[in-house]
Amino acid sequence: MTQSASPAPGPVPPDAAAIRAAAARIASRIRRTPLLRLSAADLGTPCDVTLKLELLQASGSFKPRGAFNRLLSGPLPASGVIAASGGNHGAAVAYAARALGVKAEIFVPEITGPAKLARIRAYGATLVQGGASYDEARQACEARAAETGALMVHAYDQPEVLAGQGTVALELEEQAPELTHVLVATGGGGLIGGMAAWYGERAEVVSVEPEGCPTLYTALREGHPVSAPVGGVAADSLGARQVGALMFEVARQHIGTAVLVPDDAIRAARQALWEACRIVAEPGGATALAALLCGAFVPPDGARVGVLVCGGNTDPASLNG
Repeated sequence: MTQSASPAPGPVPPDAAAIRAAAARIASRIRRTPLLRLSAADLGTPCDVTLKLELLQASGSFKPRGAFNRLLSGPLPASGVIAASGGNHGAAVAYAARALGVKAEIFVPEITGPAKLARIRAYGATLVQGGASYDEARQACEARAAETGALMVHAYDQPEVLAGQGTVALELEEQAPELTHVLVATGGGGLIGGMAAWYGERAEVVSVEPEGCPTLYTALREGHPVSAPVGGVAADSLGARQVGALMFEVARQHIGTAVLVPDDAIRAARQALWEACRIVAEPGGATALAALLCGAFVPPDGARVGVLVCGGNTDPASLNG
């Protein structure tokens, strides 16, 4: 009897070597974003906190790290690149495509905010808006990619994207090697997957999600990625319906704590960042801090806590003061 061939191995999550290679590949294209070290009294947190200000990254979020690593990892087709996004990933892909001189087509859902739409248009991409959620925009994007042959740049479930996002952790560990806990907002999981792949057991990477978008929280509870609700104030950046398979392999090994925060806590975190630091974060960008402020995450005694402020593509007028 002839044995059938074994299926080809699928993509695997990045390791430290892949993240180091990504850092070298994208170094000339991205910004090394600063830290802001604050006392507990500054923000009303239960401990001192170190903020990683990734909202100061090019295009207003951490996303260019993964976008550039994907685009620079191989030849680019004449038809250009294509991506689906809640907004930040689309802006990053458009930014990277413009920098590299290739065309970009970006699909976003109806919930994408005006600030993010303006970013994408400003970078010269073709913008297609439609569908109630990111998942619907993704399906339309995949159909279009099949027609055009453009290079798909997934928002969170490609090895090159995870490795690029993992460079946030590489950089943060260089800047603040003393951290024992790092709080990260989770949507589809590309950012936290890349960061947890870098840190391993050297620091605890804590997932923070809105109650309205409990994607990784639900997947960890069920033991595998499953569809979860999408809604709430941060849905345009954290509103993936299901976490990526690649990041979930990392999460099972390295993410022991996943918490949920209400929308009111996210709003309060945005306001706290503005009042204390004059930082204008979008709701998704303030979600990780919300876990400290509302008590969803209680740091153990002696913890040295870092918080990623991951995005700032928002209208400043949306703040309350």
